[in-house]
Amino acid sequence: MLKISSYNINGVRAAYRKGLMQWIEKSAPDIICFQELRAEIDQVPEELIDLDYHQAYYVAEKKGYSGVSIYSKKEPVSIKEGMGIDWIDSEGRVLTFEYESFRLVSVYIPSGSSGDHRQDLKMSFLKDFTTFGKELKSERKPTLICGDFNICHQEIDIHNPSQQHKNSGFLPEERTWVSEFLELGYEDVFRKLHPDTPDLYSWWSYRAASKERNKGWRIDYHMATPELAQKASEAYIEKEWNMSDHAPVTIIYDL
Repeated sequence: MLKISSYNINGVRAAYRKGLMQWIEKSAPDIICFQELRAEIDQVPEELIDLDYHQAYYVAEKKGYSGVSIYSKKEPVSIKEGMGIDWIDSEGRVLTFEYESFRLVSVYIPSGSSGDHRQDLKMSFLKDFTTFGKELKSERKPTLICGDFNICHQEIDIHNPSQQHKNSGFLPEERTWVSEFLELGYEDVFRKLHPDTPDLYSWWSYRAASKERNKGWRIDYHMATPELAQKASEAYIEKEWNMSDHAPVTIIYDL
């Protein structure tokens, strides 16, 4: 059994103050893929550094921005930073752990909500990430990609979908990209285990009591190749924790 959590913590220092250590202790994932660290490595609270996990961080050049990390009780065989594309890697968005039997990626896909320029960069990222996903798939090693994709794939994944089609994160071209990425040979593991269950979201705006009213978006994913996806036995969103505007998406794999 391997318990893997994907969690956009919206700032590791803020999440630490709001109970991150308590969540790690209670939930006790074997592996955690963090996104949006928003800190330098030397700013990560020492109590987190001291945890009994093998840890790697890939931070953005811009201070207090983006950044991904993986915490793993099992030591990886190798660690790879980035995708080999300068602007993406300067923002600290992709980190890969290689194990003997599978590969794990923590990814933080850009948001396009701040304007046309960032939306254009997001679409550029998606194009390059398709190439990255193809390359991983071609190596024929079971692969799991965890992270904040900043896209709701289907209407079931977002509240009030009829009003959202012009918003970044639910644009037709973004949703088409998710479909095409899945066609490369990946599966949306959470949706595989909850195919028809509505109102399961992983992000809520801080405005208008969105979380309390469950007016959310499911934008955090585990995307796995079939060998891993078929070994997923349980999936849930840990909505009860309030350390971020996201919640941990946790899946148990029978490995």
